Amino acid sequence: MFYRRKLILAILEVFGGKLPKINLQKLIFLVTNRQPKPVYEFIPFKFGSYSYSANADFTAMVKHGLLEEDSTSFAKKDKQNYLQTLNDIDRKLVNQIYLLFKNHDADGLMKHTYINYPYYAINSTTASKLLNNEQLKIVNSKRPTISNTVLFTIGYEGVSLEAYLNKLIKNNIKVLVDVRNNPLSQKYGFSKSLLQKYCENLKIEYLHFSELGIQSEFRQVLNDQNDYDLLFNSYKKLTLPKTKSTQEKILSLLIKKQRIALTCFEANICQCHRKHLAEAITQLPGWHFELKHI
Repeated sequence: MFYRRKLILAILEVFGGKLPKINLQKLIFLVTNRQPKPVYEFIPFKFGSYSYSANADFTAMVKHGLLEEDSTSFAKKDKQNYLQTLNDIDRKLVNQIYLLFKNHDADGLMKHTYINYPYYAINSTTASKLLNNEQLKIVNSKRPTISNTVLFTIGYEGVSLEAYLNKLIKNNIKVLVDVRNNPLSQKYGFSKSLLQKYCENLKIEYLHFSELGIQSEFRQVLNDQNDYDLLFNSYKKLTLPKTKSTQEKILSLLIKKQRIALTCFEANICQCHRKHLAEAITQLPGWHFELKHI
């Protein structure tokens, strides 16, 4: 079993074996924010801090019979002591969180996280009910407000879904443009249907232009930068001239929405075609904006 799932089960165990879903998300957040290397990351969502990855683990554990789920809560099904399977630091953290928050209901946990981690309350639907005016001002100050027109590019290699989404949020991205030929991924959350859903949940528009990608059969032998450069020379000669109308759509979208991001897999911009696509867009008539790789 993944260690991070043992942590979830240990939290449930210490809190009596069953917790409301909101409470469990908040308690995992409070534990992992104290870890030297957090096993889960979070985004600001409608009830504050939320981890899609933790929720995926809940679903997997229900499927495997480790958790029981109803409409509002999760319950641990077996009798095993998972707390004792944690390392010393995490075992102490879980016990500390129990002592600090054992008497908090969902509203109390949300209020605590909103006050102490205000960024995670920026999309909350309950913050106005739970916080006073001064506390709400602090939350509002964490909202990204920068609005100059920028074409971004972003890769998802080596980062969690939550870290990726937080980059979009903090850079105030309005539209994510997927430029993969085949928008499927074995990495959780990055296949087209899920990525579109998660973006739209955050009010980020998602678009996919498959014609701007490179077909997988041309990417089989990429051992060093020279191989990438040969691939991209072909891309610039064959694909970019044929997709000028799509590039013009992206430029028009940028002018309208101001902050959009081209996305693909590679972290290293020099090993991704999005660099050359973005540079081609900067050569179109009407371009006088900033290009930024994040």
